[in-house]
Amino acid sequence: MLRTTLAGLRAHKLRLLLTAVAITLGVGFISGTFVLTDTMNQGVARTFARSADKVDVAVRPPARTGAGPDDEQGIPLDVLARVKAVPGVTQALGTVRGDAALVGKDGKTVGDVPTVGISVPSGRLLRYDVTKGRTPSGASEAVLGKDLAERSGYKVGDAVTVLDHANRPHRFTVVGLVDFGIDEEAGYRGGVGFDTATAMAMAGAKKYQEIDVLGGTKPAVKAAVGGEYRVYTGKELGKRLADEAGADTEVIKAGLLIFGLVAMLVSALVIYNTFAILVAQRMREMALLRCVGATRRQVFGGVVTEAFAVGLAGSVLGILTGAGLGAGAVAVMTRLTDKVRMDGLALSARTVVIGLAVGVVVTVLSALLPARAATRVAPVAALRSEPEPGGGRFRLGAIRTALAVLLGAAGLGLGAMGSLTMAKGQAAMYTVALAGAVFFLAVVTAMPALVRPLGRLAGAVPARLGGVPGRLAVANARRSPRRTATTTIALTVGIGLMSLFAVVAASSKATSAQKLAEQYPAEFQVQARIGDGGGRAPQGLTEAFRKRPEFSDVFELLAEDAKVDGKETQVASLTGSALGRVLKPKLVDGAASALTSDGLKPGTGIVEQAVAERHGMSVGQTVQVRTVHGTAPVKIAAVFSTPATTLGGLLVPEADFTRYFAAPDDSAIYIKDRDGVPAAAARKAVETAARPYPAAKVYSSAEFEKSVSDAIDMLLLIFGGLLGLAIVIALFGIANTLTLSVVERTRESALLRALGLTRRQLRRMLSVEALVMAVIGAFTGVVLGVAFGWAATNAMEDGAIFSLPYLQVTGFVLLAGAAGVLAAVMPARRAAKASIVESLAHD
Repeated sequence: MLRTTLAGLRAHKLRLLLTAVAITLGVGFISGTFVLTDTMNQGVARTFARSADKVDVAVRPPARTGAGPDDEQGIPLDVLARVKAVPGVTQALGTVRGDAALVGKDGKTVGDVPTVGISVPSGRLLRYDVTKGRTPSGASEAVLGKDLAERSGYKVGDAVTVLDHANRPHRFTVVGLVDFGIDEEAGYRGGVGFDTATAMAMAGAKKYQEIDVLGGTKPAVKAAVGGEYRVYTGKELGKRLADEAGADTEVIKAGLLIFGLVAMLVSALVIYNTFAILVAQRMREMALLRCVGATRRQVFGGVVTEAFAVGLAGSVLGILTGAGLGAGAVAVMTRLTDKVRMDGLALSARTVVIGLAVGVVVTVLSALLPARAATRVAPVAALRSEPEPGGGRFRLGAIRTALAVLLGAAGLGLGAMGSLTMAKGQAAMYTVALAGAVFFLAVVTAMPALVRPLGRLAGAVPARLGGVPGRLAVANARRSPRRTATTTIALTVGIGLMSLFAVVAASSKATSAQKLAEQYPAEFQVQARIGDGGGRAPQGLTEAFRKRPEFSDVFELLAEDAKVDGKETQVASLTGSALGRVLKPKLVDGAASALTSDGLKPGTGIVEQAVAERHGMSVGQTVQVRTVHGTAPVKIAAVFSTPATTLGGLLVPEADFTRYFAAPDDSAIYIKDRDGVPAAAARKAVETAARPYPAAKVYSSAEFEKSVSDAIDMLLLIFGGLLGLAIVIALFGIANTLTLSVVERTRESALLRALGLTRRQLRRMLSVEALVMAVIGAFTGVVLGVAFGWAATNAMEDGAIFSLPYLQVTGFVLLAGAAGVLAAVMPARRAAKASIVESLAHD
């Protein structure tokens, strides 16, 4: 029996290839994921070890244990002297860092957050690579991170201005460019390097953040500094740096493996369908084996052996494919970043074992049901011609109907619970995801019963426009419901997930646009860059904006952290009677008269909804606000729903705010342009007025909305690319099914040719059949994706807005149809080339 099975495989090389393609792609994705993440891990370990091996021992501050926010964390200066006195220590240096904003050539500080000032030593303890020039020495020299130099346009020899911790300008000469590679903060914000004394003065630091040591031992240094400090060897420091930089690739691996498992699920459906068709086509062959003495067990074993051989071949090819995919991904990563060196591919034995195991197990499991069906073939079947399996009238059956109804009801119930009744957030999203999986099982169960009505719908236009070949194609797609259902459900998975992500992305854009309208009540917002001056907008800038003829309204949002009834709350106010006139918060409790065009009445305030619930405040209640003069009573006139991050927790009149506090902790300037002023002209006017204030950052609502939209589009592109693999596998399944169907219907095709069907019409018939199957799968996927996209949107957060991307989901169906037609090209050519006489003689 084994020899018979292997001979059958050798005799049908095309069938073997088509069956192995799906498993090759699935295993390739999974093994490629392991290759990529293992190579990244290997590169991360080498990179951080290369930096830390320049240090023998490192001393770091104690872990925070509830210290106050004003307590500077670090190592006191006198600890360095104790370390230097340790026997065997040849050199010890303290490291410093803090805000040191570089001023660009346009007179504005570079970036949205201040660049970071870092002490850059000379000698053996220099942990950074100097790519050009030398290290700084003296109070007038500095070095720039190479990425920062590229962004700002500075080079070695240029004079630069850097703001210290108090926003005072200082002039430096750039003497070198440094690669801060492994320093995550310097990579994100940009790094400016000084010698240790200058770095301490610029950052206003009174403590070191780390002490690096050459010579000595860890126990000796630990004994000298005391048990409260954290002491590491160079190797331990390397691992610590990698962890702090977030260089753990496990999250990346988990995310990619999810998509790999989706690919394997689709592969399993394709493989199951392929083996089901093969068993049906070989019914007479298996009956003949039974006639010559083969037992049921031997027939079952033959099919399983064939599955094992195909799975093994596909898995080996998949591992090789995965190595290629991993190599390509590593090449792309290397081009995108040079911070981590990735030398050579890491193809571990674990990757090979997992790839082989997954591929073989999935293939064998997918073949078990068809193998079991093969054992039921009666020997007498070898003596008669059987009609095409799957033909005739199909009935779902009572058990299958009950299971489909039960799973469907459970999926809908879970979906309704997650999207409508549960608290918004992660738990609700997980519930919706589980609901989608359960409901998908219901669709898989009921899909054969849906094929005929969906086939009639999908084939209505092709049957009318395609003439006789079109009508024959629609009939072919509908007459084998089980086969068509299994073929199309694989495409349903990929299109369904893509539709879901498209709906969630479009809804996220719509929701962010609405929130943006609340957070940006004007076209422009100007405030201090994060970290500059405690969040205060530069003094005098408001008046500069008010003098510009391009603007109709200029007002400030003032904010101060204070205790209200003994609880920390942000108290805020709007200047210039903007509250109630320009900015009108949505009131959810209290009289509308609480907020007039003149603002709030003296002695009153309105509180944000979440703050009111958290602190137990209600309309009509009088709360006590801690001010610079003691406490002041404020009567709650209304509750509003605009987020507290936008307007603060408690809004009070401007005059009251000025009386309560000497100066605000934070402020932001809002600007509305006049009607008819072009957006470009308004932006230029804002930039011109803000130019004398280097720390001022201009935010545009339109630009911010575009950046959010671009970020969402990028995520959708990544997800779409990953899910595209599942769709490719599903299309291979359609091609596979059609190819096997061409072999199965050899005499039927020849008879149609004999009755006058041309080769072109035969090719058109098979292309339309593939089109109908693809549209059935895509349409089902789109319906599921949109439905559960709506549920996921509702589960994300309160106030989420559902948006349906009509063009995208329509495009998914059209692209799936076009791809289905493309998948039919080879099977159609094979059918058209067959000889009529030989095909009619085929038995």
